[in-house]
Amino acid sequence: MTRIDFHTNIPDKLTYACRLARKAYAARGKLVLLAEDAAQAAALDEALWNLSETDFLPHVMAGDALASVTPIIVTDDEQAELPHADMLVNLTRRVPAHVDRFQRVFEIISTDEEDAAEGRKRYVAYKKQSYPLTHFVAGQT
Repeated sequence: MTRIDFHTNIPDKLTYACRLARKAYAARGKLVLLAEDAAQAAALDEALWNLSETDFLPHVMAGDALASVTPIIVTDDEQAELPHADMLVNLTRRVPAHVDRFQRVFEIISTDEEDAAEGRKRYVAYKKQSYPLTHFVAGQT
């Protein structure tokens, strides 16, 4: 069953997603980054290129000819054909379609109150479906 990890109190969702991508890539994981819309997907693409001067995070947009051989996929289309289903990082404010096809889902919730409220709704929805849930609050030890 899909494991769902909530990461809350995140000041910058894009930077945080890039750090998760770096960690997954270092562990040889395959990752899909689901953006809210095309503008956020483009910003995420740019952020992955500029994460640091020493990191290279190979990524493409969903639908790219190299998607099947690229470990990090960026999309804003939940219905896009995806070449792998190891991990999903959800940057949207909705429960992704077909969440159960992924082994692990990361729900990234910002410090914004509206985003947090939508995150709480998703938590309840996942809990009702009996998904195993974990919760990490950024900034707490």
